Amino acid sequence: MVEQTALRMGVWRAYSAVGQQPDGDHPFAVGRRFAEGLGYPTDMLARLPAASVEAFTGVSNVSLFAEIPPGAQVLDVGCGAGLDTLIAAERAGTAGQVMGIDFSAAMLARARQSAREGGSENIRLAQAGAEALPLPDESVDVALVNGIFNLNSERGWIFAELGRVVRPGGAVFAAELILREREPADAPDNLDDWFA
Repeated sequence: MVEQTALRMGVWRAYSAVGQQPDGDHPFAVGRRFAEGLGYPTDMLARLPAASVEAFTGVSNVSLFAEIPPGAQVLDVGCGAGLDTLIAAERAGTAGQVMGIDFSAAMLARARQSAREGGSENIRLAQAGAEALPLPDESVDVALVNGIFNLNSERGWIFAELGRVVRPGGAVFAAELILREREPADAPDNLDDWFA
């Protein structure tokens, strides 16, 4: 339990630091160049609010490869600064709705700023953990998850919550980093290496 709490606090501090100062020194890639490297089109990034682009963290361009029909009710779990949230809101259209949730107030402040600057009226944002989603049962058509499973030891609860909130026939589009090989048995435990 102590290790889980330490991991959660370490992740929270690191991601909140990105929200507060995206051009600072971080233990992972951040920002526009990183997003371009993951396949987000340069012209799209140029027209989206800078607050969401400069603090982008993730592992893939999940909001681009996900199937988001017009009018969809979309959930962006671990929305961070809101890049995928904004893209999903465009794709869902004015008849759709996107709920972005994140556990970092600093990241949510950027997502809120981005939604305002982008004029997105079909976005709602809430501070919450992925293991306790603030949504009713079967209220989501499409859920997006861009790289949070390695950062939260409560994976079983996250999967259970996704199963609870996604409607029958709905879909979850997720991207995550995975190890190709096991860590050596004699490798020391390192709470700073979240991906081990």
